[in-house]
Amino acid sequence: MKYDISKGSMDNADKVYFQNMTGKQVKERLKENDIIIIPIGSTEAHGNGQCFGEDTFLVTRMAETIAKKTGCTVSQPIWFGSHPWAHMGMPGTIVIPEETFTNYLRCILAGFWNAGFRKMILLNGHGQEYVIPNAIHQFGKIWQVPAVITFVNWPTVIPNHLKDKEHGGPFETPFAHADEAEASYSLALFPEMNSMEDMEDTVPKGKFPKGWIDKGGDVYQSPIPGHAQIGNGGLEVKMYPEAVIGKPSLADASKAMDGLEALFDFMVALHDEIRRIYPVGVLPDIETFTEKDKGLIEDVIKGPLNGGKSIYAIHHPV
Repeated sequence: MKYDISKGSMDNADKVYFQNMTGKQVKERLKENDIIIIPIGSTEAHGNGQCFGEDTFLVTRMAETIAKKTGCTVSQPIWFGSHPWAHMGMPGTIVIPEETFTNYLRCILAGFWNAGFRKMILLNGHGQEYVIPNAIHQFGKIWQVPAVITFVNWPTVIPNHLKDKEHGGPFETPFAHADEAEASYSLALFPEMNSMEDMEDTVPKGKFPKGWIDKGGDVYQSPIPGHAQIGNGGLEVKMYPEAVIGKPSLADASKAMDGLEALFDFMVALHDEIRRIYPVGVLPDIETFTEKDKGLIEDVIKGPLNGGKSIYAIHHPV
């Protein structure tokens, strides 16, 4: 592993998180790097041996590691997310309606744009990849301000590193929720929040033929993504009361290291490419990005403290 994996910065004054920085520190950062990573997680049951914030800590530790390597900024995470119907009813799984989640995320994008971070990388750690693009496109439709916003669903970046040995990956079992693969990445990124002796295994169940429906993350690129159907199984609280699908007892941090390195390589490359195309302070061309009044957009780009206006002069409520 060529990267120094972060041990946690969410309550540290190490200039990683936007919320932990002073106004002066943010102004100085924006002169050097105007990219922000927004970790999007969830609060969700992961069994007796894994923490409820697992999906969130996966992406915060990833984002922190990238920020320390590149000098960009990280937002404190989105702790509560959208969930597929099968998660309903599981104690500890906090389900946010899709409309509420999308509106909330869209407001966050607007707020960071107004703060000067107009290049954003949304890093998702939970199976809600079906709603996040809605927030991005709604942001674009409503405000039409020049911005660079990319959505990264981390399992999709490194699918081959998450597969079972039968399909060329490092794991004994196929990728699923709170399983061998997810637990291995958790052990690699935040071992202190896992309890191997308490991890329980289950046997995955499904009605449709093997290979038709993906188990999550689109790791196997099956014809039907896991979030694009109902009927292959039932409610998790009924079928998997352990809150686990698979065998986390087989987890090992070493199984995740090659995948993490590949993920970090991509994230650094994405960061660097955004900076190459759009250096600090440079945005996409107004002429190609908006049909709104050019003078208003130029005022909003200046910002309310620099002789211009805030993004909310275009539209509110968000």
